[in-house]
Order: sequence, then C-alpha cells, then structure tokens
Amino acid sequence: MSRTIIITALVCGTLGFIAGNAFWYLASPLFFDEVVSEQAPAAGQARTLRTGQFKDADAVHKGSGTATLLRTNDGSHVVRFTDFRSTNGPDLKVYLVEAATITKSSDVTASRWISLGRLKGNVGDQNYTLPTSADPAAYKSVVIWCEQFGVLFSSAPLAPGG
Repeated sequence: MSRTIIITALVCGTLGFIAGNAFWYLASPLFFDEVVSEQAPAAGQARTLRTGQFKDADAVHKGSGTATLLRTNDGSHVVRFTDFRSTNGPDLKVYLVEAATITKSSDVTASRWISLGRLKGNVGDQNYTLPTSADPAAYKSVVIWCEQFGVLFSSAPLAPGG
C-alpha cells in the first residue's frame, strides 16, 4: 500500500512540475512587460521610406505604435518602432512580409517573409537592421509573430512616407 502511495506521489509530483513549468513559460509573458528604449538614427542620418501603424491581430493579440522603414546614410536599412506596445508572448519575432494586407496568421504563412530577429521588448522604441541581402522595396508589412505557435500578434502595413 505505501509503495503505491509513493509511486503515485512521484508521478503526480513529476506531472505537476512539468505542467507548472509549461504554464509559467506560456503564461508569464502575459504578466510582464519588456521595456526597450533605443535611440533613433541621428537627425539627418536617415531618410524615411515607408511608415505604418501597428494594429491588433485579434481581441487577445494587440499592438500599437509606428513602424518606419529607414535608409541610413551608410546605405543600410532599419525598421524603427516608436511608441510601440504589444501583447507579450513566447518566442516573439519581428518579420518583414511581402503581403501588404495582414489580418490573420495565414496571411503571413502564405506570403514570403524575412525575420529581423527576436522582438527586443513588447514596449518601447527599438531598431531592427535589415540583412544587406534583403530588398526593402519587396516588403509591405511589419509583423510581430509568435514563431513557436505560428500566431500573428500585430501587423503594420507600410505605406510610402517621408
């Protein structure tokens, strides 16, 4: 009898440990903000090519602020987020997507895209440099994407600006 109780306790404890860690990994980003405050390229050092406003993907995955595609004086291209705020989540990445209209996750997966890397923070001003091999004219939207689960968090369609 006591052996059954010990085995049951070990199994329940192991399952509880795994479930607790999984819950913390998935849910904890919802309770904590990662705040970033990066400087913009110096005045006169960059030209605005396109700009757009982040919008919510749905009632749970939200985003706001401005995405601006810049060309710097050294010829590199940077996507700058200003007054940015997004729902936090696991494994969030910044993608540039060729599609101009992104309203759901399947719009991202149906289009060509490049990753600019991990989202630095779900709140604040931040910069993302495009790879030199990327043609900035090919991309019409910036998205916040949960790579692990294939979920759209927010998108910003880019329109000519500057």
